[in-house]
Amino acid sequence: MAEKWSERLAALGLELPEVVAPLAAYVPATRVGDQVWTSGQLPLVDGSLPAAGKVGAEVSEEDAFGLAVQACLNGLAAIDSIAGIDNVSRVLKVVGFVASAPDFTGQPRVINGASELIGAIFGESGAHARSAVGVAVLPLDSPVEVELVVELRDAAVSQL
Repeated sequence: MAEKWSERLAALGLELPEVVAPLAAYVPATRVGDQVWTSGQLPLVDGSLPAAGKVGAEVSEEDAFGLAVQACLNGLAAIDSIAGIDNVSRVLKVVGFVASAPDFTGQPRVINGASELIGAIFGESGAHARSAVGVAVLPLDSPVEVELVVELRDAAVSQL
């Protein structure tokens, strides 16, 4: 029987948030065949950022790690809304952007927040390719942004 990722989430004491409304002209996620690609997800909670600014300046690396977790949860919520989280067979790619102070070089450690969450939920099915990119600024002065690409178990299954 296929893994129930929703049960793993619950066992971790987590639940998916409501899908974050787009900030501009895009959709939170799009589905193509057996894959779902998310738009960049900010770590919004109830419509606002818990912190803003550059990592290594206004935001600590540890706080940014937690923000990457939240951005990843938001991405998983977007996936769940169009394909169902339990229909994910594996996580293919994580792309993380970190708004960084000029001398900050810990982007991979920050994006580990997303990667470690994916590992905790999906186990071996969560082993993914990844990029962790330092940038000058992100929308709303967010410290982090995360994108996900997943493969689905059954391309015919949908919650639409």
